[in-house]
This record gives sequence, structure tokens and C-alpha cells, in this order.
Amino acid sequence: MYFHRSMESAWLQAAEHFPVLLLTGPRQVGKTTMLRQLCGADRSYVTLDDMTARGLARRDPALFLQQYPPPVQIDEVQYAPELLPYLKMLVDEDRRPGAVWLTGSQQFQMMKGITESLAGRVAVVNLLGFSYREVSSAPAGAAPIPFVPPAASSLADRAPAPDCDVNEVYRRIWRGGLPVLHADPGMDRDLFFSSYLQTYLQRDVRDLTQVGDLDAFTRFLRACAARTGQLLNYADLARDVDLSLGTAKNWLSILQASCQVFLLNPYHSNVTKRLVKTPKLYFLDTGLCAHLTGWASPQSLANGAMAGAIFETHVVTEILKSWWFSLKTPTLYYYRDKDGKEIDLLLAQDDTLYPVEMKRGATPRPEWCRHFSVLDRFPERRGPGAVVCLAPRATALDRSSVAVPVTAVG
Repeated sequence: MYFHRSMESAWLQAAEHFPVLLLTGPRQVGKTTMLRQLCGADRSYVTLDDMTARGLARRDPALFLQQYPPPVQIDEVQYAPELLPYLKMLVDEDRRPGAVWLTGSQQFQMMKGITESLAGRVAVVNLLGFSYREVSSAPAGAAPIPFVPPAASSLADRAPAPDCDVNEVYRRIWRGGLPVLHADPGMDRDLFFSSYLQTYLQRDVRDLTQVGDLDAFTRFLRACAARTGQLLNYADLARDVDLSLGTAKNWLSILQASCQVFLLNPYHSNVTKRLVKTPKLYFLDTGLCAHLTGWASPQSLANGAMAGAIFETHVVTEILKSWWFSLKTPTLYYYRDKDGKEIDLLLAQDDTLYPVEMKRGATPRPEWCRHFSVLDRFPERRGPGAVVCLAPRATALDRSSVAVPVTAVG
């Protein structure tokens, strides 16, 4: 069963303008499946998971591209960086739009070669697991709307949101967004994630760096999952897993490189020097995060100590998806000062700061947005604010802020 992705139309539009397109993202999010669904019968396909194809691509890139001429889709391109200079020569000779489609699961390793060899020739696109809307009642393949906190009068412009039921929301959070778990609802979730982790550790982790102790890395991964939605204290993290500070930072870069976590930086302004300078950590798949932290059911997760943090993680990833699936990159921060005033998320756009809070409640309260006024001290204009919550419908909190159902974010 194929679930249409909301990115499809934007990808095809980009393919009309760029000779090379690169689709990145963690394993098992459906990169190959989506592109195979979109490619025409004349587009050849090869994966560098195939050791024979990989060997040829690394040993003789020119011969490889003769064997797989454009239009072509090449999966897991990070395994053969030797291809990139030859792809540059190929598209410089013939800048036919959409000639080469690439996928890859390791951003840092790929991006150095991409920026050196294909700058100005390639569109880089991020794909994650399904958004809430992609597996809901929204029309198949409906294009996403990049989330910006709406004014109360404009909320109706967004497509109707699915029902915002707390049990269903946490069931989706607990299961996560990886397509296999939605295509086969009867699949054992814990068995799937256990197998996923084994593949991830054996392939991505060992490919990206020399991690000698995979058991220690697994403990580190679990410790990071327990900190999702929280400020990242490298020293505490290293101490909890009995690692050096340098190793903890290196291993966290592996999680970023393999698209498992997202770091949200604090907002900086010359107006004040009193802001916290520590990033916040978010897992990019809440199902994997819940598995790593041992929550056995959606109900235990919804009622447990991580209920608020994983709800916030879900909202942040949904906002990221609404932008990335539109082939756009949001500028996101969080705000926290030494007076204890904080805002979960700031979206910066057009010299305007849009504040966003996440609350696990279903009854909107005006005090939820009480800290939004701290933005008035900054040179940027303060835009409309939003509190993403479990309310069944959008509700005005004050003249400039709206309570938004969590199902309306994606």
C-alpha cells in the first residue's frame, strides 16, 4: 500500500528547474519509495547498497554513469563520493532539468562533497516520516502549508484539521511516523524498532565514525531520547553515560548526521545579553524516542513523566515537516532568559518573530501566552502567536494569539 507524500508536487516542480535533486533523511522514511512512485518509465535506477554497483561507482565513476545514464535515480549516494565530480561534469555538459535524482541517509558525509562539487546545480530536500496530516483524512498527496502562527481571522484559510483526540494523538506519537508501521498496522512495533536500531548501529554509525563500543553508543542514544524537548547539557549527558565530553559531542554529531535528532538554538539579539546559550534537543521520530525510553503503550506514555516533553517534540517535528515538505527551510529558535521567561519556539520570518508555545491541555487559557510580550523589546516586529494544544478547535486567546489544535499544525 502506497501513501502519497505531501512533498510530491513540490519535488516535481523542483525537478523542472534543477539538474540534480538530492533527497536526504533517516533510513526507512520512504525516500526511495516516493521517488520510484514519481519517476517515469525512462528513468533508470540503481542503489549503492548493491556492493557491485558501489564498487563500480567508486572504482570507475565515468563507466558507472555510462552504464546508468540520465535520467537516473541513484540511492545512497554517500557510499560513493567519487561520483560527485563526474556528476558535475555531466550536468555542466547537459543541464537538462531533473536529470539526476539522488538519495542519501547521512547528511554531513554527503554535504561536504555536494557543496564542493554540485553547488548551484543541486536542490537539497529533507524527508522525514509521515506527518499527522499525511496519514489522516487529508486528501492524498495534499500539499502542506508551512506553519506560521495565524491571526485569528486567517485560521480558516488552513485545511480542516482531523479530530484532536488525546488518545489518538498519543497513539500516533507512540507509533511514530515511519511508513512501514503505517503500511502494516499489525506489525510488532517494538520488534520493528529493535531491528531498526540494529541496522542503524551496524550501518550508519560505523560508516560515519569509528565507534568501538556499540553498547555504549546505544546507552548514549537512550540517554539522548530521555532528554528530548529539554536543554542539552553536554557535561551531564557525558557523565550519565560515562563518556568524555569530547566523545559525547562527537556522538551527538553522529545522531545529527544520520538525521535522528534536531538541535534548536536559542534566540540571540544585541538588545540583551541575558539569554541562555544552550541548544534544545529533539528526536525526529517520536516512535523511536518512545521505544528507546521504554514506554510500553500510548496510555503509559500519555500519563508518564515524558508526556509533556514528547508532546513538544511531536509539535516541533510537525512544524519542521510542514516546511521541509514544502521544500522550504524555517528559521527556528527558542527563547529563555535568566528571569525564567521562556517561549518554546520562535519562528523568524521577514524581520518578524512569531512565538509558539506547546501545551498538553485541552482547555485554552490566556496565561499560556503571557511571555509573548517579552519579544516587544527586540528590534524585530512581534507577529501573531500560537499555543499548540489539544483543544478541539482554534480559539482566540487575546488580540494577537490563538490556541491551535495540534492536528492543524502539519
